[in-house]
Amino acid sequence: MREGLKIFKIGGGIIDDERQLRQFLRELAQVPGRKLLVHGGGKGASQMLRDLGIEPQMVEGRRITDAATLDIVTMFYAGKTNKQVVSLLQAEGVNALGLSGADGNAIRAVKRPVKDIDYGFVGDLPVDAVNAELIGQLLEMHLTPVFCAITHDGAGQLLNTNADTIASTLAQALAVQYEVELHFCFEKDGVLRDIKDEASVIPQITAAEYQQLKAEGVIAAGMVPKLDSAFAALEAGVERVVIENALRINEPVKTILCRS
Repeated sequence: MREGLKIFKIGGGIIDDERQLRQFLRELAQVPGRKLLVHGGGKGASQMLRDLGIEPQMVEGRRITDAATLDIVTMFYAGKTNKQVVSLLQAEGVNALGLSGADGNAIRAVKRPVKDIDYGFVGDLPVDAVNAELIGQLLEMHLTPVFCAITHDGAGQLLNTNADTIASTLAQALAVQYEVELHFCFEKDGVLRDIKDEASVIPQITAAEYQQLKAEGVIAAGMVPKLDSAFAALEAGVERVVIENALRINEPVKTILCRS
């Protein structure tokens, strides 16, 4: 029987609000067993860019990362944000270890090829991106790895990589060793049947039900890429995916995605 591992991804407004971030990390500290956290950068990196006279460029929610932008997001994600999260977890009694993909060659990416859009120094993750042996060793040492959204290409180049993609790729790679639950934590209580009704959380969705809900237009358009990625992770061996409110991860209201 494989041991359990819960992987949490946090980002968006929670990262930007220190009070909410502290509350989420306090909740996370109460989760028993092995766990791993992946965080995005929130809006703070964009504000820092503006403060330095660089206007952020986004296309379909993805950041265009030129050399100057890469310097700033690396400082913000791998530096300020990552170490703030680690220090707050230490205060809650969780022995956390802050990492980028370059540390220990944990996550190796490839620079996104230029097609219609040049995303600059943005990394995509191949199937063998994750150093699962290293991460497994850290987990067995009772450490909680905390990954930011910075990876590397193995040739000295850092790359900005989508945090949702990192979390999903880590979950799939570690599913060989562990029974993995992947948790996407944000501001809603789960997947809503009615976007205007916060109480309309769908408690469970199978792959077949998801296709039907998507065809009926029940799933909000903004959730579709996240759920497509989540069900791909389930097909790749992840045990289940949970969509939940970051401030209530230990409460029963949430959406559980499962293969069948």
